[in-house]
Formats: sequence, C-alpha cells, structure tokens
Amino acid sequence: MAAVAGRRSVGCLIRAGRVHGNGRHPATTGRTNRGPPTITETRSPWRGGRLGCAGAIGARRGPVHVGLGEAVTGPERPATGWLHYASGAGRWVIVATVLGSGMAALDATVVGIALPTIGRQLHAGVAALQWVVTGYALTLTGLLLLGGALGDGYGRRRVFMAGTVWFALASLGCSLAPNAPTLIVARALQGVGAALLTPGSLSILQASFVPDDRSRAIGAWSGLGGLATAVGPFLGGWLISALSWRLIFLINLPLALGVVAISARYLPESSDPTASRRLDAPGAALVTLGLIGVVYGLIQGPELGWGSPLTLTALLGGAGLLLAFALVEARGAHPMLAPAMFRSTQFSAANAVTFVVYGGLGGALFLLPIQLQQVTGYSPLAAGAALLPVTFLMLVLSSRSGALAARIGPRLQMSVGPLVVAAGLALSARIGASAGYVTDVLPAVAVLGLGLAITVAPLTSTVLAAVPAEHSGIASAVNNDVARAAGLVAVAVLPVATGITGDSYLHPEAFSSGFHLAVLLAAGACALGGLLAGVTIRGPAGGRPGREERGLHCALEAPPLRGDDRPPGR
Repeated sequence: MAAVAGRRSVGCLIRAGRVHGNGRHPATTGRTNRGPPTITETRSPWRGGRLGCAGAIGARRGPVHVGLGEAVTGPERPATGWLHYASGAGRWVIVATVLGSGMAALDATVVGIALPTIGRQLHAGVAALQWVVTGYALTLTGLLLLGGALGDGYGRRRVFMAGTVWFALASLGCSLAPNAPTLIVARALQGVGAALLTPGSLSILQASFVPDDRSRAIGAWSGLGGLATAVGPFLGGWLISALSWRLIFLINLPLALGVVAISARYLPESSDPTASRRLDAPGAALVTLGLIGVVYGLIQGPELGWGSPLTLTALLGGAGLLLAFALVEARGAHPMLAPAMFRSTQFSAANAVTFVVYGGLGGALFLLPIQLQQVTGYSPLAAGAALLPVTFLMLVLSSRSGALAARIGPRLQMSVGPLVVAAGLALSARIGASAGYVTDVLPAVAVLGLGLAITVAPLTSTVLAAVPAEHSGIASAVNNDVARAAGLVAVAVLPVATGITGDSYLHPEAFSSGFHLAVLLAAGACALGGLLAGVTIRGPAGGRPGREERGLHCALEAPPLRGDDRPPGR
C-alpha cells in the first residue's frame, strides 16, 4: 500500500468511498448483506480533490469486501463502488437511472409536439402555451444546482427516488388539468421533481460501479438515454393522434413506479460527507423568482401593455432579484454557484456562446412543431418524426466531433458549428403551407442536426477543460442552467418580437408570417454565437496540442464525468 500512497496515490485520484451494508461484514458473518449498501465518499484536502486509493482502503492489504459478496483488490483498485457491469444488480442500477433521467428527457421532447393540440382543447392562447414550456423550465433551471447539493448532502438515492415520486405526482396533475392555468402549475411542479432526480442519475453510477466498469455503465446509460430521446417524438405523436395528449403525462406513472421499485431494491445509497448540509436556499429562491418575474413580464407584456404597472413591476422586480442573486452568491459562505469559475475567460466565453446559440435554438424549436402542424398540416406523429434526423445525426456524429476537437482544439468547431445551425434555421424559413418534406423540411432539419453535432461536444469539453477537474460537475451544471435560461428567455421573447400573440397560432397565415421572421432572427443569434466563439475561444482544450480530454458527455441532463482518473495538470 505504500506504493499506492506514494506514486500511484496521485495517479488514481478518483472518487472513493466506504461501503456499509446492514452492519454485518461478509467476512465475519459468512454470508452476504441483504439490500443495497451505503457508499460514503471521502475527499482529501489536496486541492479540494478526491481521496487517493490509500486513504480509501486504509492500510489493509488483500481483498476488501464491500458487500453482497463482491470484492475489490486493495493495492490495485480503489473501493469506489461494489457493482460490476456484468452483474444482475449492476444492470438493474443502469435500468433505474436510465428510466429516471429518460423520463424527464422524454417528457421534454413530447410536450412540444403536443402544444397545438393542448392549445385547441384547453382554449389557450400563445401566452399560455409559452407558460406550459417555461413553467417547467423555470423551476428546473432555478433548482437544478440545489437538487445536486441535496443529493450530495442527504443521499443521492434518497433524493433521486423522492424526485421520481414528485415528478410522477406532478405528471398526474398535468394529465388531469381541466384548464391551462392548472396545467401550468402542474408543469412547474414537474420541474421541481426533475431538478431533484436528474442530477443524481449519473452520480449514482459513478459511486456505485467499480472503476474498471464505470465507463461501460455510463456509456450504456448515455446510449439508452439517447434512444429514449429519439423514441419520444414517435411515442408522443402516436399517443396524441390515436388517443389523447393527456397520455403523454400519464405514461410517466408506470415508468416512475418501475424506477422506485428497482431503486429500492438495487440502488446503493451514496453521499459526500464533506458536503455542507447548509443549502443555498436563498440563492435558489432568488434566481427562481427573478427568472419568473422577468419571463412573466416578457410573456404578458403584449397583453397587459408594456407600460402597465404589473408588467414594469415584474420586469424590474425580476431583474432586481437576479442582481441580488449575484450578490448573494459572491458573498455567501456556501453558494450553489461558485463565482470564482467565471474568472476563467475560457469558461465565461463558452457560457456566453452557449447562451446565444441555445437561445436562438430554443426559441425556434418552440415554434417549429406548431408550424408543421398548424400551417403545413402534419399530424402530431408526422411532426415528431420529421425532427428525428436532428437526434440521429447528433447520436452518430457527436463523439467524432468531440474526438476531432481534442486533437485540433475547439475553436474551429465552435465557430463553424453555430454557423451551420444558423443555416439550418434559415432553411426552415422555407417551410410553409405547401412545403414538401424531402424538398423543404428534411434539408432544414438535416443541416440543423449537423450543426448541433459539430457544436455540442466541443462546447461541453471546453466548459469542463476551463476549470479544475474537481469542479467539472458544477461547471457542467452551470452550463446546463445557462442553456436552459437562454431557451426560456427566447421562448418568452421571440414570439412577442415577431407578432405571434393571442390566438394567432390558430390562423395559419398570420402564424406562418411570424414564424418565418422568428427563425431568421434565431439564425442570426446562432451566427452571432459562432462569431463570438471565433473571437473569444482559445486554442486546444487542455492547454497542449494533441492532448485528448477524455470527457464523457451525455445528451441527458446530468453532470458529465471524467473518463480518466488523473489529477489536473498530470
């Protein structure tokens, strides 16, 4: 073990832990523990990083039993988890985390397809449809970092299961909503559940599996999650066309039941004992209420009047709360958003590019399914299927784009990719009442998907490479929140800016005119993002040409993990 504590203790600096079963050690009782063990992570004071192998295992030599009859070898392998990928329990853990995070991703993809049907049946205007989308995004954006902190401090399995139950109950409320205001409230509650369950899915895999099998487990999680995202438009479109839009929410109930049942039996509990249980509740409240105020003012401004007292109060009050959030985070003892990260020019620049590009993208993708159904005449199923090339191209090409960026640096792809996205959005301006799929729709979504495949992986790796490795999780969460905030602001602003208000989506000619202007504005925003990246993003990520950042990026919403276990700078 001295060798591990010396040369290899730095080389294997990874998240480690002690595993507790039911208080009976297999080596002394002669039988395995029942139920999932508890994994308690340990951190060293070294740069705030993770404890080395020697500290994780202690001075004991030979096999170290970690529960359920599994063992890891002391000198060669740190006791970070007890599960193997090929084991039955390991497979069930992957199933639970895929179903949990995939449930939230599936819900996000199908709601956009359902908006025209929801609007007609609930007699809702454009503003109400905007709130159906932004209500969910507001609470998820404001509480996502807090959800991750809750899991670290109080147990990821516990918070993951609580978020799943919360999400399911809110989904039931969505399915029973008799009117638009009730649906909006239920969607906001759904966002709270998603903020609890999504951060934990990937960190549960990290803490549960032995290091040798962790990459395979995360790869399976990412691939199956991508398939869930791809299936979403098909499934949602079919449910809406054949039965009812309410089923896109009810389908979450059996999924959540399966997640809870599997989690209760197979998921080990894990936590970070060094994480403070003093949560940044003031910060979470300020950012959530601030976003609500700003978005409310932007959405309701055309109806209430931009000079009305309520509109001005919402806009100014929301802006003031966001300013107060920045001050609280800068001065707080336990901020959920570490301001020091933004001192990195590369990190700030990458997030600025994220905001501009994802803002244009979010606003356009809010309107595109409505255009396809209300103007072009597609059914919900056909509209969902029409967008599948975007998902397919990202699944096939994103990893290759990430590998290329690791060799040549991210600047080229982060500059060119948003320009390709802008071209795809500009092509979608050709989609109208007489548009053909092969001649008009397919070229637009194919170019859009190609641009996203070029952009997303280099953008993610740039964010992660801009901060020390021990901060990669929070850096990814911040970038995720920036993208979500950009999207919800764009959903609030873009329809208003292009005259899509009231019940204009029920009038094809009026809506189509506003849509064409909106996608051109969105294309301009994405092009601006490409130019911004060209000016602000530096050379190869990681600081040395040819160095590959072995980051694991997933389309689902959880902090990416490092594929290597080397400390920063090694």
